[in-house]
Amino acid sequence: MEEYILNEDIKVMCITAESFPNGVLAAHQKLHALFPLEQRRYFGISRPNEKREIIYKAAVEEIADGEAEKFGVETFTIRKGTFISELVPDFMKDVSQIGKTFEKLLHQPNIDPNGYCLEMYINETDVRLMVGIEK
Repeated sequence: MEEYILNEDIKVMCITAESFPNGVLAAHQKLHALFPLEQRRYFGISRPNEKREIIYKAAVEEIADGEAEKFGVETFTIRKGTFISELVPDFMKDVSQIGKTFEKLLHQPNIDPNGYCLEMYINETDVRLMVGIEK
């Protein structure tokens, strides 16, 4: 585990998965159909709702003002700050390592209670998993 710092807010466009974990792949597929692999950063954002159900959003960086409205998708701002983080190489070999790694990250003592779990896709095989921490 290591600290990872996002130096700026990132405005993203999102598609919310119909369910978790079953709807996650479909949400990413919808997002990639709208925004094919370009020079954008892709993310996954998740946190429990008041019923303790995980709400998952597949997200892509907005690179031009008004894109979200044009495509009819919701927006979210990933807040800058310090995260506890772990890189998961070749995650598709064993997707369950994502959940296991988040479990480990969420058990750190200083996580932000108002934060969320963040997946930052480095490329098609590697993902950085992050949970915001209070400094």
